[in-house]
Amino acid sequence: MTEQNSNTNSQNPSRLPWYKEGLRFKCTECGKCCTGPSGFVWIDEEEMKGMAAILNISLELFKRKYVRQCNNRHALVEKKSPNGDYDCIFLKDKKCLVYQARPSQCRTFPWWQENLNTEQSWKLAAENCEGIHDEAPLVPYEQIIQLLQLNKKKE
Repeated sequence: MTEQNSNTNSQNPSRLPWYKEGLRFKCTECGKCCTGPSGFVWIDEEEMKGMAAILNISLELFKRKYVRQCNNRHALVEKKSPNGDYDCIFLKDKKCLVYQARPSQCRTFPWWQENLNTEQSWKLAAENCEGIHDEAPLVPYEQIIQLLQLNKKKE
């Protein structure tokens, strides 16, 4: 959704998306969103600096050990798990080693456009995310939109 569409949607309730009443979610920090098929966690220079600071290493060393370049962008490297999945390099014992400085892509999960396209795509996300369930707190529509826009700025 573009900013122009968001403004229009806020003025015309009939054009609001299927999740206009909000969605239920509470992160359990289970780590399931940090593992699975190979993919990309895109990061920028500021995020790299933050993670390097948490790890108490130089930015140069951080880039050498934990960053890969793809199509003129930076992404975190992955490690292959014993079961054949790919884990984030910072996932250890189902916990994030850089949680306080994790990239915005991680901070905004599950509020990614592909998870919000349809009710079915949200239910599909729930199959791998134990934080999406009927007893979780309701996240208001306005907050979902803010998180979507934060993620789009990084694309």
